[in-house]
Amino acid sequence: MKPDGGVPPRRGSAPRSGKPTAAARPSVLRVGLTGGIATGKSTVARHFDNFGAAVLDADVVAHRLIESNAAGYAPVVAAFGRGIVRDDGSIDRKALGRIVFADAEARKRLETILHPLIQVEEDAFVARLASGGPRILVINAALLFEAGTWKNYNRVVVVYCEESIQIARLVDRDHLSKEDATARIRAQMPTSEKVRQADYAIDTTDGLEATEDQAHEVWRHLEADMGKI
Repeated sequence: MKPDGGVPPRRGSAPRSGKPTAAARPSVLRVGLTGGIATGKSTVARHFDNFGAAVLDADVVAHRLIESNAAGYAPVVAAFGRGIVRDDGSIDRKALGRIVFADAEARKRLETILHPLIQVEEDAFVARLASGGPRILVINAALLFEAGTWKNYNRVVVVYCEESIQIARLVDRDHLSKEDATARIRAQMPTSEKVRQADYAIDTTDGLEATEDQAHEVWRHLEADMGKI
């Protein structure tokens, strides 16, 4: 839901139309699902999958792209050095994460390498839907706004929660210190700015049941939006 208690289209007017600029078949609504780290994006993505969407997780794609012999492996190692490479030759994602979350320029270098490759994967995924399948495509991607790729989607859904909840989730999930968790959260675009630019927003602060209810309400809006693109 939007912070004001509803799930209206962005700016309270008719939802955006005419996007993406290079869309897939007209009968597919391309939805960008985004939000800060540990806000519950994957949970919302699972709900959308259950409701009938085709879902692609950009983080999973990115992880695959930096596996040994994958398209992103060599350029990432060249950009960040052999210090991120384990003895078995694989990239240590935690070591890479420590670098990019501590340095905005390093983060930008990584995004410059991976985002075009992720886009190729996404376009191939969309092409596979061209002959049939789900009419709503959800791309779960943390950095849509930071990368500027939000403009490629018909609708954008932002998932958010209170910062204290994000910190607690990161400490529990990733075994980070409170200070490191806070630094990772604040390295990203402020949540308020993402929500302001979203078509729809889902607040996961109040737990799983409330999140599912909001996801279902947004899904009903997305189904209605199919006739507006």
